[in-house]
This record gives sequence, structure tokens and C-alpha cells, in this order.
Amino acid sequence: MTLPIVDRPGARPWPPRVSSFTRPFWEALAQGRLLTTRGKTGRQLTFPPKPFCPHSWEREVEWVELSGRGTLYSRTVVHAAPALFAAEAPYQVCIVDYDEGIRVATRLIEAPEDIRLDSRVETVVLRYSDGPLFAVRPA
Repeated sequence: MTLPIVDRPGARPWPPRVSSFTRPFWEALAQGRLLTTRGKTGRQLTFPPKPFCPHSWEREVEWVELSGRGTLYSRTVVHAAPALFAAEAPYQVCIVDYDEGIRVATRLIEAPEDIRLDSRVETVVLRYSDGPLFAVRPA
């Protein structure tokens, strides 16, 4: 599934550390795909992607594409932001229960401050000049 792409001005305020392990995640995200990992034996998803399964401790994991769709579990509005994000305040952060059964914390964009919990959301790729990030918005 290809996720919607939202162009953002400038560079990412806090660029992620890209390692040889996480590179597939960031490359897929730049192409509009949200990936994570799961253990090959237990097949339980985890996020963020990890080189081992934290549920079974197995070292063999595989990459899995997520739908990017889920339900808003929790959210808050940040008014007093850290210096790197002060220009974006106020902004919303949230926790999403993805349809595949994992819970992820991320930014919530394009949503009214009175958005209801249990609302459906979709993941979008935020395309900055130096690479992607992701967020969710109302579906």
C-alpha cells in the first residue's frame, strides 16, 4: 500500500539515526511504505523495527509492511515544546492502535483539537528536504 505523501518545508527538526539495520525502514518510508519487523518463528510484530524479537528474543526477524491504518488510542496537545520543535507548537502527538495489532506513538496532523478517541486515522509520509518522517491524520 502506498501512503499519502505530505511535503514539508526545510529539513527534519530531529533527523533519525540511520543504521545498516534501519535503512530498509527509512528507504521504504521515502517510497510511501511503512515497515516494521516480526520474529520469523513467533511472528509477533514490534515497533519500532528491531534486529531481534523482544517477545521471544529470537534473532531472526523479517520485514513486514503495515497498512498504515488504525484507531486513535490517546492524544495530547503540546504547547510548551522543546526548543527544536518550538516553531511548530502547538502540535499534537498521539498513540495509534494499528489494524495489525501494534501500538505506535507519533505526530497527529491535520486534526481538530477536539478529535475523538477511537477515530480512524491513516499514516502519511512527511517529506522533508533531507528525508522522510511519518505521522497520522484523520482518515
